[in-house]
Amino acid sequence: MRAFEKLEPRDVFYYFEEICMIPHGSGNLQQISDYLVSFAEEHHLAHCRDEYGNVIMVKEASEGYEDHAPVMLQGHMDMVAVKKPDCDIDMKTEGLRIQVDGDRVYAEGTSLGGDDGIAVAYGLALMAGNYKHPKIELVITAEEETGMDGARGIDLSGCQSRKLINLDSEEEGVFLAGCAGGARVNYNALLTPVMQKGTVYRVTVDGLLGGHSGAEIDKERGNAICILGRAMKELEEAGLSIALCNIDGGLADNAIPRQAEAVFLVTGYKGNGEEKDNLEKVVEKLEEGLATEYRKKDPGVRLQTEILDTEERMALSEEDSRRLVNLICMLPYGVQAMSSSMKGLVETSLNPGVISLKQGQLHVGISVRSSVDSAKQGLFDRLSALAQLAGVEMEITGNYPGFAYKEDSPLCSKMSEVYENMYGRRPEVMAIHAGLELGFFAGKIKGLDCISMGPDMKNIHTTEEELSVSSVKRVWKYLLQLLEEM
Repeated sequence: MRAFEKLEPRDVFYYFEEICMIPHGSGNLQQISDYLVSFAEEHHLAHCRDEYGNVIMVKEASEGYEDHAPVMLQGHMDMVAVKKPDCDIDMKTEGLRIQVDGDRVYAEGTSLGGDDGIAVAYGLALMAGNYKHPKIELVITAEEETGMDGARGIDLSGCQSRKLINLDSEEEGVFLAGCAGGARVNYNALLTPVMQKGTVYRVTVDGLLGGHSGAEIDKERGNAICILGRAMKELEEAGLSIALCNIDGGLADNAIPRQAEAVFLVTGYKGNGEEKDNLEKVVEKLEEGLATEYRKKDPGVRLQTEILDTEERMALSEEDSRRLVNLICMLPYGVQAMSSSMKGLVETSLNPGVISLKQGQLHVGISVRSSVDSAKQGLFDRLSALAQLAGVEMEITGNYPGFAYKEDSPLCSKMSEVYENMYGRRPEVMAIHAGLELGFFAGKIKGLDCISMGPDMKNIHTTEEELSVSSVKRVWKYLLQLLEEM
């Protein structure tokens, strides 16, 4: 028996379960892309797949709708594939262990990929079913979560639609009519470790809530990488001679990191006595301070230290270690500016999401977001100045445009009218401080009218991600009614 067999709408959850059984984390999309092409062929739909892995399929208008304007539906096929430390699933080769708990759908030990598997499931159910609708152009993009490369490269010149419904938002009854632009800033450096003698320690930051670096950035949750930088700086300030061996933290630049650790030598030091007490006292004092600092925002924060051994080990010089600790400690994080035109909307932010130091190879990945191009450029300048001070290389990748809010959107007006007729209340129309592919689509199709919507999801990009069954059903009912009236 399939896990979702008894869930309604049956067709939507059938395809969502199919998607969950196919590994489709970003960078690992061949199987899901092949599945979509096979689906189109099986249902005799006009379709194409491009060099980026994007898939477009077309369903002609149902009877009586031949003279209605076509509509584009859009979502992305990749998910942020993260798992708990004790989870034994290989997310590159295995499907998810999906579970149902009342109104809640989740995956055991991993992220669920409701973002954006549910959009794909809606699209496939619509293309396979017998419903009233105008011509549908279903566009399923690749690599959204790692820079929107599919949307960046897709050729939409053959598409006829001038109305786009994006199904990549996570709150029912909220229509997104604007989004931030952004980019990924990468710091890289090749440093030279040398053999050194000392006591090997590990400092770990964990217990944090994490979350989406756009949607949750205003909650001011702890960033494990930044907290680790503070811990290492305070150890240095306490007089310890630190030589860094390895650093590892975060999983994706667009996820607020929940865990980070550093392995390092304290040189000329035996791991006991006064100096050991000093190290532990510094860590304990900082943990106490963090507990107060984050008592409402991130109450589970933990800072732990562990002595590994006393030995010779390859580690960075004290000078390079100090420079790197200073860099991590100085990394800007969080909200930089709020919007002056829309109350409560974050305008500009950034998130150090990934850090790695292995065998002298350093990498730091930072997500930058802003709805104002000049503010985004200002952050690039600031990060460039920091890179020069730290002696690391900086590269900007995945630069994507925002989508400006339109007060006179005919699509938004129609969607709001249908919603109010069905539910007796107006939807909330807003802009968000997260990246959507709408910016690229609007730039490729002149006059395109875009709105994003979706069912209720929680904790996307984390192992606590969940999807509401009842919300999926309501949004499906609404989508069908909307298409019938367009």
